[in-house]
Amino acid sequence: MSIKLVLLDQLAACHHDKSWFIPLDEMLRDVTAEQALLLNDEGQSIWRLVNHLIFWNETWLDRFIKGEVNSDNNLNNDETFYVNPSHVSEEDWQKSIEHIGATFSRWIQAVEDSDDVKLGMTIPSYFNAPWWNVISNLCIHNAYHIGQIMMLRKKVRGEMI
Repeated sequence: MSIKLVLLDQLAACHHDKSWFIPLDEMLRDVTAEQALLLNDEGQSIWRLVNHLIFWNETWLDRFIKGEVNSDNNLNNDETFYVNPSHVSEEDWQKSIEHIGATFSRWIQAVEDSDDVKLGMTIPSYFNAPWWNVISNLCIHNAYHIGQIMMLRKKVRGEMI
């Protein structure tokens, strides 16, 4: 099995392929904007987590497509969890769901379009890590936050844990 197939499997598992855990698209299904905004004891919400995933997946996708990693943002990681209080309607929430779904689809397409040479290229400015390793770790990051979303979903919807 090739590295590409493993990465595609990981991306699909995070986005839409129910395997070891429930994928993000299913986790977000039937969650209302009101539910997505509810904070847990740590001050986290489903919507905040989705915005964080959008930010990092888009940032790394852009870097992958360009083939370089620059310090192209000055955001503190905590800022990536931000939900704009003037954009919290049901329509805005649905746009966020569509945005993260489209980002995963773009990742899948980018990996499908890549060859093993590109996936194996190292990133000198990022610990000399190969791209396949960075993408794999991004999937682990996604899975971690999808687990948090699952716990929040169960809490705000009164579902059994």
